[in-house]
Amino acid sequence: MDGDYVDYNSTKGRTLKRKEMLERKKIVDGLIKAASAVKDPLVSFPEFHLFNQPGLCFQLEAGHGAKLSRILKHYIQKLLKVNMERHYGMEWPAEEKVKYREINAPEARYIFVYKDVTRGSYEKKCSMSENNRDIVGFVHYRFTLEEDLPVLYVYELQLEPDIQGKGVGRFLMQLLELIARKSGMAAIVLTVQKRNLSAMLFYTIKLGYSVAATSPSRVDPQIGAEMNYEILCKTFDQEAKSKFEVV
Repeated sequence: MDGDYVDYNSTKGRTLKRKEMLERKKIVDGLIKAASAVKDPLVSFPEFHLFNQPGLCFQLEAGHGAKLSRILKHYIQKLLKVNMERHYGMEWPAEEKVKYREINAPEARYIFVYKDVTRGSYEKKCSMSENNRDIVGFVHYRFTLEEDLPVLYVYELQLEPDIQGKGVGRFLMQLLELIARKSGMAAIVLTVQKRNLSAMLFYTIKLGYSVAATSPSRVDPQIGAEMNYEILCKTFDQEAKSKFEVV
């Protein structure tokens, strides 16, 4: 008999199993806590400070849900309404209240996208107040636990209509994947409204995300058919793959 064999049905085995589970939970909780404690993840990725393409130049800045200014809160709420109301239809009034509560959550993390109108004049740009800087989009994400694994959960990716489809969304998601990997997250998870066909195509076709095993349509197709959303994922290790991806 293998000396490493453990009978988890025995009293000693159950005790050992519980100890292993507690140790694992401690490690996972530590990863989430450490990732959430990083004040500015952009420091580790200087190549993502600017999005610079012909005719487009944007600056990225990190933000924190508990430290948002009144101007940023108002902007987030306004852009959510512009982009999402039509996808939720009659459900929007209730959903808007939920999203507003999520905006200020202490665990909320943001990447904001600003027009870099000064084209490289950093000193001049820094002298501008928040009132006269042009914000054109944001990502709201959190580090959390899903299926007992640490994940980066994308709550919102919202861009002004006139800059959608120009590579900014892909740029932001590439950044989030780097942040997730550096932080030791097992996957990126997000929710997409079924009516939002452009977003569904963006994530699944352009970025290679798949419908997660935890999505309602995978758990129970009959119930899933009545739900208005899908859960998508991209995994980074074998354990996450076994839990989130459909074989």
